[in-house]
Amino acid sequence: MAFAHLAFDLMVMNDRVQRLERREQRQGLRLTEDPFDLTDNEFRKLYRLTPDLMYNLIHALEPRLQRTRVTGLSAEKQILSAVRFYATGCFQRPVGEQWGISMSQTSISRCLHRVTDAINELIFRQWIKFPLTPGDRQIARVEFQNARQPFEGAIGAIDCSHLAILAPKEHEEAYINHHGYHSLNVQMICDPNLKILNVNARYPGARHDAYIWSASAARRVMERAYNRGERRTYLIGDSGYPLEPWLLTPLPRELEGTPRFRYNEALCSARNCVERLFGVLKGTWRCLSRHRVLQYEPGFAGRIVNACAVLHNMQNAERMLDDERFDDFADGEHVYGNNNVGDFNLDNHIPGPLAVARRIQDRLIAERFV
Repeated sequence: MAFAHLAFDLMVMNDRVQRLERREQRQGLRLTEDPFDLTDNEFRKLYRLTPDLMYNLIHALEPRLQRTRVTGLSAEKQILSAVRFYATGCFQRPVGEQWGISMSQTSISRCLHRVTDAINELIFRQWIKFPLTPGDRQIARVEFQNARQPFEGAIGAIDCSHLAILAPKEHEEAYINHHGYHSLNVQMICDPNLKILNVNARYPGARHDAYIWSASAARRVMERAYNRGERRTYLIGDSGYPLEPWLLTPLPRELEGTPRFRYNEALCSARNCVERLFGVLKGTWRCLSRHRVLQYEPGFAGRIVNACAVLHNMQNAERMLDDERFDDFADGEHVYGNNNVGDFNLDNHIPGPLAVARRIQDRLIAERFV
């Protein structure tokens, strides 16, 4: 009798184990290989980060990503899955059957939300910093002054780029851009080394670059610095932006060989870094590529942009962007920027101290380009 009871208990236990294993498989939890056993080059190809950077990311986010149940995914697996999605933009084979973990689309989506929110809440402000103090701005001016394409007084180059998203359920028409598809119009400011200083991914595609700038916290910082006496500190932008005392833009249709033409050449060459930034960002983190459409509501799509900006700056801090392979990403990825030199669209003009800005522009040309 005792033997029969023991046999029955063993059958029940075995059945429970099998059910637990099936549940884990349905949830996509099946350990295969450890990605940290890969070579550095193989790891970087999959995740765009070095193993050390990935360890740092796991350490920073782990407190927010603890398991909520015994069968839940570890913080490490959640982060590996999310970063792999950022790198590919795909839910299926490239992510679900990656080295180290095999997961269902539902599990990956859940991980993506948790990791993206954790990056935004825990480390976004640590990695994306606009120069807020006079000392910070002086350091930024030196960066541009010593850049390969210098522009004295500049602390950042500004531009916007469209990111395709799923048609939202509310205010759908506001997200249709002038190319005819649904998007976010994402503003970024960077230094000449492609370090992101500011990102604003909250505005729908129908909003013009100038409108986004007019409501930007970065604009308020620049205006406040100007009013406090910093009269030779600028951002540089293209003709989609208004000329302001703290934002320099190109002049329309200047004759070749003139001081004003040379000013245009210097400004456009210097601000090209932000064009390259968008190319590298979209080429590295393929979920942002023009060949992808983020299948999420606008708010979460914007947080994905923020997360990729953080990972980009982590790469930049380790000088990963110096690799030749990253130069290839710039070609053709950012095709919707305004790299032209033309008249500023008065329909988009945000009233400001234009006369003062023109005097500053004229003085700059007379001092440096005659």
